[in-house]
Amino acid sequence: MPSSSGSSIDTITEGGRVTQVGEGQEADESAPPVMTFGAPTAGEVLAERYELVEHINNDSAGRLVWRGVDVILRRPVAVVLRYPGGDSATEMLQAAVAASRVIHPNLVGVYDAIDEADRAYVVREWVDGQSLRDLATDGPLDPARATAIGNAVASALAAVHATGMVHGNVHPGTVMISDEGRVVLADARTDGADSQENDIRAVGGVLYFALTGSWPHAEAPLHGATAGHGRAAIPDAVRDAGGAIAAPRQVRAGVPAYLDDLTMDLLDAEIAPPSSDVLAAELARLDVPAEDDHYLDNSGPLRFAAETGEEPSPLAAAGGRKVAVGIAGLLAVALVGLLIGIIALGGDDKDSQPTPAAAPTSSAPAGDATPAAVTARKLTVKNVRIIDPDSSNRSELDGADKVIDGDEDKAWETETYDNKPNFGNLKKGMGVWIDLGEPHTVKSVQAALSATGASAQLFAGTTNPPSTSNGDKQLVASYKTAIGQPFEDHDGTTMTFNGFDADQKYQYLLFWITELAPAESASKFKLGVQEITVQGS
Repeated sequence: MPSSSGSSIDTITEGGRVTQVGEGQEADESAPPVMTFGAPTAGEVLAERYELVEHINNDSAGRLVWRGVDVILRRPVAVVLRYPGGDSATEMLQAAVAASRVIHPNLVGVYDAIDEADRAYVVREWVDGQSLRDLATDGPLDPARATAIGNAVASALAAVHATGMVHGNVHPGTVMISDEGRVVLADARTDGADSQENDIRAVGGVLYFALTGSWPHAEAPLHGATAGHGRAAIPDAVRDAGGAIAAPRQVRAGVPAYLDDLTMDLLDAEIAPPSSDVLAAELARLDVPAEDDHYLDNSGPLRFAAETGEEPSPLAAAGGRKVAVGIAGLLAVALVGLLIGIIALGGDDKDSQPTPAAAPTSSAPAGDATPAAVTARKLTVKNVRIIDPDSSNRSELDGADKVIDGDEDKAWETETYDNKPNFGNLKKGMGVWIDLGEPHTVKSVQAALSATGASAQLFAGTTNPPSTSNGDKQLVASYKTAIGQPFEDHDGTTMTFNGFDADQKYQYLLFWITELAPAESASKFKLGVQEITVQGS
């Protein structure tokens, strides 16, 4: 019964060697002995395909974990066995089947699930790395890395939740970090004992643990743990006499206020959490390189609820990332206005005057406090290409020049995707990358689209990687500065971004599409970008 991608295997480090355990914790001396009758042996080939190479360990749920090799594809695999099979293996196989329905880079891949009556086994991706629980044994992580891990976990949950399923087992032992830095979520459960809301709350727990090294959910014991061992060995959070946990900033220095607020909001039972896709979008916005995180100082995130607790904030109501980005744009406008006011009040104090723009200006009469106005014009786009980091076949890249040819009857179009507007849940997005040739002050960016109902954002960056799948991944990873006011108020099929910082110049822009428009039926989604126009100086 072959399947593809989704569930997971937890990793732990023992004596410097990376090992992988199954869905239960690793067995300790008090665990019941594992049966030996019919036990697999090194060199045995299962299903005429999976050769068992090394017995890694057993877990307390009765699963045997082996490192193996797919002899057909010649790749390492993890083989998790249960014997005898039958009813005792049902939950394991059901979890594998459910996991195979979700394909996402932040979920460990499930390759096969086979029931041979006397024993059953699941073949999964082998991950060289360690769990977050073990990574943090050397101390709390820096805020940037904690944010990146939280972003990956939330993105994985968004993919799981989009199918209507629940992960039900999110904690530092099921968050894995490979040696290459990939973050994957492990060990989904199918017993129906949890909810999507609890999954989202658990992301707050993961962030809290990464920032402090302790676990805030003492009232929610970790599945399959026994006191003082394995998952339960994670230290409890610092609490006051009433049982309330200390905020990360109270535990250690250097945690940004916005990350502290977001973590505590997720853990607050009185505040309704956002959906997993909204949380993933917000964490993606905050997931910036350490050297670039200064741009977050004034931009968020917004709290999930007002301080009074009476009304949810726009983050939960309207997709937090977009609204927070809009607030950033509005703050930029406010700062520019404040600067103008300071200039006006400063009289002829030449040290307070900004450097005049090189673009043409219309001068005000002498003595008039009104600053010179910058003349905006349509900027020439020197280069344009389609960015598609999540596809290997690169089949949707043709026609990029149609978005700058001045003819709205021609458009670059995506393919048609089924079931979900977010590219059928197959991609995080696609984008149109624009090169203005040299840095310019930007006044507005307008995108004419083929239909209403699409979602997109505008980003700026400084890099121009090659037009390859890896180059597109590098570009999307580095373009973290969202610019312009939010797009929710766009008129019909015209999406306009404005409210740019007048003191900032941009050469490279990325129009990043996250949701497509409805196509010929309710279950089909597609989008055409007819024209993108940049106004500035």
